[in-house]
Amino acid sequence: MSVEYYQGLRLMFESHPAISISPEVMGGTPVFTGTRVPVQTLLDYLKSGESIDDFLDGFPTVSREQVIAVLEEAGKRLIIQAA
Repeated sequence: MSVEYYQGLRLMFESHPAISISPEVMGGTPVFTGTRVPVQTLLDYLKSGESIDDFLDGFPTVSREQVIAVLEEAGKRLIIQAA
């Protein structure tokens, strides 16, 4: 992914409580707060046809509430950008 992609993702989520971005954690990759699980991993799971339950089974440190919060926020931001 490009630098611009990651900068855009960071700007999108830097103030969201379910997402943490810190240079000390995974080199600044957006992760679910309190974990080292990149948000991109969730998107990859969903893109490949896996379910949220599959993702949560593979990453038990992430809560369902965090996943739902991230997807809801992404949906809101997408709608705002499309308008």
